[in-house]
Amino acid sequence: MVQFPDEIIHEAEQQKELGTTVKKKRPKKISRLLRLLGPGIVTGAADDDPSGIATYSQAGAQFGFTIPWTMLFTLPLMTAVQEACMRIGAVTGKGLAAVVREHYPKKILYPVVFLVVAANTLNIGSDIGAMAASTKLIFPTLPFSLLAVIFALLIILLEVLISYRTYIRILKWLSLALFAYFITAFMINVPWWEAIKATFTPRIELSKSFLYIIVAIFGTTISPYLFFWQTSNVVEDEIASKRLPQRGGVPKISKAYLKYLRIDTFIGMLFSNVTAWFIIVVGAVVFHQAGTLNIETAADAAKALEPLVQTFPNAGFLAKMIFAVGIIGIGLQSIPVLAGSSAYAVAETFNWREGLYRKFKQSRNFYLVIVFGTIAGLLFNFLGFNPIKALVFTAVFNGIAAVPLIFLIMRIAGREDVMGEYKSGPLSKTLLGIAFVVMSGFAIALLASFI
Repeated sequence: MVQFPDEIIHEAEQQKELGTTVKKKRPKKISRLLRLLGPGIVTGAADDDPSGIATYSQAGAQFGFTIPWTMLFTLPLMTAVQEACMRIGAVTGKGLAAVVREHYPKKILYPVVFLVVAANTLNIGSDIGAMAASTKLIFPTLPFSLLAVIFALLIILLEVLISYRTYIRILKWLSLALFAYFITAFMINVPWWEAIKATFTPRIELSKSFLYIIVAIFGTTISPYLFFWQTSNVVEDEIASKRLPQRGGVPKISKAYLKYLRIDTFIGMLFSNVTAWFIIVVGAVVFHQAGTLNIETAADAAKALEPLVQTFPNAGFLAKMIFAVGIIGIGLQSIPVLAGSSAYAVAETFNWREGLYRKFKQSRNFYLVIVFGTIAGLLFNFLGFNPIKALVFTAVFNGIAAVPLIFLIMRIAGREDVMGEYKSGPLSKTLLGIAFVVMSGFAIALLASFI
């Protein structure tokens, strides 16, 4: 999760204020880049949650260099979907569910909200399970169920008592564990030419197992919770930068402001997809080339990082430690995003007060959705599912649930009565259409394979 000091965030907000005519000194290049980063980079970083790590690792292990092309394919599609969500939030000053409530009947609104809440709850549960299973690598005597309960309660307390921005600043360093996959890739014998060639040469199999992992990759990369999260997070950003009053209204935006948000969104999605590409490549080399085609446990997944510390004593334990820190840190970051996404959707559906910028007493129902969503996800872990398999199954569920949501986003973003002059152009419409057709095609093919 990329976060920056308060003074930089404050400077960014000042630089983006509308109507500024005072000439400012030419900022340094690094400052010009940092001031662009906001809701998009938060969304992109949250995308590589435990479900994503497990799915990308399993994809590399099972299919080797047949899979890397997916990341080149998902980048423009993911960017198009998130850009549309960003634009909807920026232009309307409302979250996605609120826009649907205003312009579509309840028979469309309720299924949409149900889909995202169900997908998020399943994702929360599998992420909590992964965090508990990873902790057992370091403390094997602790019961899985106890660890799951502790993590759920810890997350609830932190979400309710601490503002999300402060909470993320506390945890930001833990996300650096993701870079272990980047470093590992350069320490193992990666056939780089083969990996690069596989990235630009799509290969598709019609087997059930291949379709399952493809839908999982699309589902964990282009996830429903990201649609609702980024739309509402942009609104919160507008409130923080005084573009939108807390009581609502029409946002004060401009084409320059939307350009900032587009760059921010692209950087976030690029970070997400490049990270995923490295996880797939590491999985392909460490697992697939060694003959390990299935990752069954957290301990198996942690072996991907053993080459990083192979020259140190107790390399196996160190690899488990790095893996566990990464899973726990990213889980602590992504679960609030998942729960927050559900809370935005439900609160907007029933026109409740919402917003992470508000205190608990100001938007009690909003925070109660977060609490109950986390608890419901926790209960999923007492059904006896394998935590690693649950993570991949969650990604598949997201891949199917995302299809109707993308279609709805495509329709909303292209409506002139909603978006005005900022409605989708030809490129956005084309990419959104491709995302819908491709994801629905793979989802239908997967479901048909079970018949």
